Amino acid sequence: MRLNRRMPDGAGVGLRLPHLAEVVATRPSIPWFEIHPENVLANPHATELLLELAPHYPLSVHTVGISIGSVGGIDRAHVKRVRALVDAVDPVLVSGHLAWSTHEGAYLNDLLPLPYDEETLQLLTRHLEEVQEGLGRPYLVENPSSYLGFGSSTMTEVQFLGELVRRTGCQLLCDVSNVFLSGHNMGYDPYRYLDGLPAGAIAELHLGGFTPEADEATPGADLLVDTHATVVAEPVWDLYAYAVRRFGPKPTIIEWDNDIPPFATLRGQAARADQVAAGAAATERPRAAAR
Repeated sequence: MRLNRRMPDGAGVGLRLPHLAEVVATRPSIPWFEIHPENVLANPHATELLLELAPHYPLSVHTVGISIGSVGGIDRAHVKRVRALVDAVDPVLVSGHLAWSTHEGAYLNDLLPLPYDEETLQLLTRHLEEVQEGLGRPYLVENPSSYLGFGSSTMTEVQFLGELVRRTGCQLLCDVSNVFLSGHNMGYDPYRYLDGLPAGAIAELHLGGFTPEADEATPGADLLVDTHATVVAEPVWDLYAYAVRRFGPKPTIIEWDNDIPPFATLRGQAARADQVAAGAAATERPRAAAR
C-alpha cells in the first residue's frame, strides 16, 4: 500500500470517530487529517477504516495518552501500541502535550500542568528521547491550556519551551487557541508569547474552540476552558494571522472533540483558516521584501 506522505498545504481537521465512516465514503476535499491514536487502537473497525483512508490523505497522529511529564516514567507498552499504528499509517507528523496524565499506572482524563524548572527540563529531555526512539520518528510538543501556575517555577512557559527545543532539538506544535486561552487565564500577552517562541521549531498549528466559565476563585471573572466544543473565537483568528506572519504558513488543524457538529461545520472552519492564513501571508510578503 502506497501512503500519502506529502506535507500538507492548508488547514485540515481533527478526524473523530463520528465522522470517520463518512470521510472514508465521501473523500472530502480536505488537505489532511489528524487522529488521536487512543480513539482508534481500541476499535478494530475504526482501525480498518483509517487504513483504508491512509493512502489518500496525509495524516497526523496526535497522542493524548503518552504522558511525557509523568515522574513515574513512560508507559512503554502504550508507546509500542502507538508505534504499531504509526508504522501502519505512516503519518507526516506525530505530536503530544507538554503535560502529565498518568500516575502509578492509572490514566487520568486530563492534561495536568508541570512546574517550569530545571528538574522538569531534565525529566522531559529523558522522556522525549525515549518516546522518539520508541516511535521511530520525531515527536512534536504542544503548549498546554493553562489555568494555574506553580510558585516553584523558575521560568515562564515560553522560556521553558525554548530551552526544551535548545536541549533536545525537538519541534513544537503551537496551539494558537491555547496561547490565547492561557494568556487570558494567566494574565499574559498572547502576542508576546508568540514572539518568544523559537520560530524555526514550529512545525504545526492548532485551532480549537473554548468555553467561558465562571471563576469561583475570582467573583465576576471568567476562565476560558479548552473544551473543543465550539467554533474558533473571533480574537483567536487575529492571533492566528499574527502566528502565520511570525512563523510562516504551517500545517494547521481544526480541533473539535465535544458536541461534535456535522462535518460541514469543521470544513467551514478549515476554509476560514485558509482564508486567514492567505491574508496574513499576503501582508507579510511586502514586509519581508522590504527588509
